[in-house]
Amino acid sequence: MWIFGYGSLIWKPNFEFIDSRIGYIEGFTRRFWQGSTDHRGVPGRPGRVVTLVREPTERTWGRTFEVDATTAAQILQDLDVREQGGYERTHAPVYGSDSVVTPKALVYIATPDNPEFLGPDTLENMARQIMSSQGPSGPNLEYLLNLHRALVSYGIHDSHIEELVEATRNLHHV
Repeated sequence: MWIFGYGSLIWKPNFEFIDSRIGYIEGFTRRFWQGSTDHRGVPGRPGRVVTLVREPTERTWGRTFEVDATTAAQILQDLDVREQGGYERTHAPVYGSDSVVTPKALVYIATPDNPEFLGPDTLENMARQIMSSQGPSGPNLEYLLNLHRALVSYGIHDSHIEELVEATRNLHHV
């Protein structure tokens, strides 16, 4: 079984895996549009975390993980708890930079119809929310910066993430 991560799974999978590769899925873009009241925020003061938004011409790069069949059930159980705040399981083909295709990787996506979905906002408003939010898993800013560092380390360019990082830096210096 393969799992595709595009957010915190990139830098913090928290499960054992056989293999890991960089790859992308088509038809989606990564956005900080999902609320988090269980990890990077609290009820009444949600943080913002990433989800995938349908965009037919886009590709979202991330990291795939191959997990052993003997541990897959426990890993899925743990991921269902981790991704409980509005995320649903789906499957998508993942294309590797070496042209290898993983035909059916598990992907967690938070859709706009879930109660935690925040949707788009201005970069400055999203940056303010990220900078002021904290939850049981730590500061929301830490999530953004860890994701940015991980993407950079894998040579992945994501303008939305880069613009949010810059917006938080600009607010920090004001």
